[in-house]
Amino acid sequence: MTTAEDHLALPQVSENPDARGGSRFMRPVEVISAGLLLAVVGLLLSGVVSRYVFAAPVVWIEEAASICFLWLAMLGAAIALDRNEHLRLTLFLNMLPERLRPFVETLALLTIGSFLVGLMRVAFEYAYEEWFITSAALNIPNTFRVAAIPLGMAMMLGILLVHLFRTSQVAHIALGTAVLAALALGLWLGSPLFIALGSTSLLLFLVVIVAACLAAGVPIAFGFGIGTLTYLAFGSHVPVFVMIGRMDEGMSSVILLSVPIFVLLGCVLDATGMGKAIIDFLGSLLGHVKAGMSYVLLGSLFIVSGISGSKVSDMATVAPALFPEMKRRGNKPPEMIALLATGAAMADTVPPSIVLIVLGSVAGVSIAGLFTSGIVVAIVLMAVLIGLARWKARHEVLSGVSRASFAAVFKLALIAAPALVLPFLIRSTVAGGVATATEVSTIAVVYAIFIGIVLYGGIGWARFYTMLVETAAMTGAILLILGTALAMAWAITQAGVAQVLADMMTDLPGGWISFMALSIVIFLILGCILEGLPAIVLMSPLMFPIAKSLGIHEIQYAMVVVVAMNIGLMTPPIGIGFYLACKIGNVSPDEAIGAIWPYILALIVGLIVIAAVPWISIGML
Repeated sequence: MTTAEDHLALPQVSENPDARGGSRFMRPVEVISAGLLLAVVGLLLSGVVSRYVFAAPVVWIEEAASICFLWLAMLGAAIALDRNEHLRLTLFLNMLPERLRPFVETLALLTIGSFLVGLMRVAFEYAYEEWFITSAALNIPNTFRVAAIPLGMAMMLGILLVHLFRTSQVAHIALGTAVLAALALGLWLGSPLFIALGSTSLLLFLVVIVAACLAAGVPIAFGFGIGTLTYLAFGSHVPVFVMIGRMDEGMSSVILLSVPIFVLLGCVLDATGMGKAIIDFLGSLLGHVKAGMSYVLLGSLFIVSGISGSKVSDMATVAPALFPEMKRRGNKPPEMIALLATGAAMADTVPPSIVLIVLGSVAGVSIAGLFTSGIVVAIVLMAVLIGLARWKARHEVLSGVSRASFAAVFKLALIAAPALVLPFLIRSTVAGGVATATEVSTIAVVYAIFIGIVLYGGIGWARFYTMLVETAAMTGAILLILGTALAMAWAITQAGVAQVLADMMTDLPGGWISFMALSIVIFLILGCILEGLPAIVLMSPLMFPIAKSLGIHEIQYAMVVVVAMNIGLMTPPIGIGFYLACKIGNVSPDEAIGAIWPYILALIVGLIVIAAVPWISIGML
């Protein structure tokens, strides 16, 4: 049997192999990270209050929040490494013979260490050079902000070395070091040839080397980083120093400030039971009809996604609340997992989708437009899934199931009302241009905490602290991927590949239709292999200009890209999301793999409709 951890895991870099709580020596870092997250929320909330309540914006707040944010990202990345929470693929690693696997694991850790060592010196140089650049509002050297990068790398290197020498055999460490040294020597000797090959050498550095790293179990962020670092060092005349600047740019966008806050919002939603209140209300309305619980599941994912912005949080909230009743009504667990996974894929365009926020940041697309379009697109996909679920439930037995009384529905509506307000508040405020996604995320998390404490049982201090640290770790893992992926995308663009790709795709027979079809295939595959965020950051700078030159509206293209990636994410045998859904629902992937294909096909039909009919994406803008 295959589990989620078999396909989505991390090198064991913690004193306790199962420790999501992290190792003891990281406790001070966790405390600091929790404080930084609270500082970001507090600063942004102060900015909202000063701007909208007192009409007196404080100019330095955003700058101070940006400083805290980068430190939060790098310390969070270190915590994620300590807790084994950096995203990596182990599908190919698990195919290796048992006796070979420990060596490859050691080699993966040494590769991560090589990346950190290779960038450490230039990261400190970058921080030193930034001393001569003064921030506009606070009037302090920018070194106070960017020093987070080299210090975070040093911390990650220390975590790595501690674990390496505690768990790996000395012979494996020596052999792995020799292998990496031989590869580095070969790249150095071949450097003149690689430089002479120009953009052709990208195939070696950004395809072969990156693919080898991912296959060996190197986390995606570090795999992208190794590919870019080796290309700059051995395949071009561009100084490695530039890579730190691109990583800084990728992790420091003001738009991305909303990412950790929406992640925290998802934790609050789960801890307070606000999501369950929504599910209970929908169940009282629809639970008595055929396929009613399937409708409730899809509707819950649609609404809950508008609060948490996270697929994993959505599935973890919905599945435990609905699966027992669905089983009682005769629904088969594999079918339930299939609907859960594809429903989560459907709901990922519902605001406040973290994927949409990142896409808007890296592709320069209006987030308000993406939020408005995302709702309509999700409705189309939900309609397709509802149609399939109703057809499959045509023989469902409803004996013993009765319609909820008006009094029961009214009572559950009152309980759910404060929670139901939140997604509509988020969507309407951003789409209406009243406030930015970052501002709304801050208001939403404060509202959710307040409502959770007053109406839904509250959150204990220990649980709240745990949520802060978990949010910091997830933020660090996400932003490190964004930083290295943006550096990699920059290298591809600078090598002229973007122009070659544009010329090739522009000349495709069939014009925009062929380009759209090819884009769907590309992002379906990338969704399977890389997950959404890395694929978006890597490909958006290349693909969006081409789409624009062919007359495709950027909002429509964004919707097609995101939906295609989400379908790929849930497509077995590689799609990571499928295994996460199986894990959350406690169903063997071997059992669920056959049931999911009709639902995947239904989503693809919906995707084709979205790609063929621009009005669906842009008609409400």
